Amino acid sequence: MHSRPASDGERGSVTAEFAVALPAVLACLALCLGAVQAVTQQSRLVDAAAQSARMLARGDDPADTARRMANAELTVEREGGMVCARATSASAVTGLGALGLAVSARACALDD
Repeated sequence: MHSRPASDGERGSVTAEFAVALPAVLACLALCLGAVQAVTQQSRLVDAAAQSARMLARGDDPADTARRMANAELTVEREGGMVCARATSASAVTGLGALGLAVSARACALDD
């Protein structure tokens, strides 16, 4: 197989294509990493809300329960024999927390 010599009109075309494609690839990578961050944060908040609801249902001090939650705000609601805990935190995705976007999770347990 023989390759033909590049004509003067094709010189630098690979560099130009790479320069156009690289920002798009980096943007896709940033979006994927941001999605992983958001899912991880949501999962942690779900676990924290569930643990808080169980602790409150067995009679633990709400102030002590709130102190155990790092970087999250705890809201407690009691209704119909249930205690519900809502954990809310600023978004951990780079840049979105500064925009005021928050992530929250709610869990309930039977009130003893």
